[in-house]
Amino acid sequence: MIESVEQGNKTMNDLIIKAAKDLAGAKSVAALTGAGISVESGIPPFRGKGGIWETIDPMEYAHINAFMENPEKVWNVLLRGLKEIIEQAKPNDAHKGLAKLEKLGILKTIITQNIDGLHQRAGNTDVIEFHGNFAWHRCLDCNKRCETLKIDLKEIPPRCECGGILRPEFVFFGEAIPSYSLMRSQEVASECDIMLVVGTSAIVQPAAFMPMIAKESGAKIIEVNPEKTPLTGRISDYLLMGKAGQIINKLTTEVEKLLEVPS
Repeated sequence: MIESVEQGNKTMNDLIIKAAKDLAGAKSVAALTGAGISVESGIPPFRGKGGIWETIDPMEYAHINAFMENPEKVWNVLLRGLKEIIEQAKPNDAHKGLAKLEKLGILKTIITQNIDGLHQRAGNTDVIEFHGNFAWHRCLDCNKRCETLKIDLKEIPPRCECGGILRPEFVFFGEAIPSYSLMRSQEVASECDIMLVVGTSAIVQPAAFMPMIAKESGAKIIEVNPEKTPLTGRISDYLLMGKAGQIINKLTTEVEKLLEVPS
């Protein structure tokens, strides 16, 4: 029986302690993260209330055909602002907490829907970026890669040394999820014994399949979200409800106590 049925009789502190014990005793933990984990770093979500797609039509500005037809327009309306937001963002307590869980030998792999690179900046080393990333760009002509931080926006669209137009290494609408990322994510999900689902309702496919694959393979699903989602009570075993940073902070503290890690 899914343990969220008994959640109403437990305080959040009880559930965090329970989650810490589950994590401390696990052999292989994976995490699936979404936009909700980066909101606390000042990065707005793309979908939902307050999301970027409320003000910008994704088919007009985030489709690969739109970029190829008019890269200047896409850069001016979407990519320039995105570059500024991501460059100013820093890993928050949730990112840092997941990195700490990796250092403790508990968390093995993160599967993320985010393109901001904050997991790597926090210290996680095995991050599967489902939708690519905005940390790097590559030239449409010579395919040379360029770090986004080094891109000069005096010219729009920005260009490579060879004169070719630079494009971000994230997945535009109309492009396929990289097959390697998809296959590796499925493998990780099927082999973990616990999956942390942080800051995502996991309704966008194919990322939404990962908790289901993990569940069907016998893993326990621990959800960290500010409110109930379609996963709650159906796929997740229990929900740690609250802001990702606060919950992950408390969770890592409890794990350290169990492992007797010096403070």
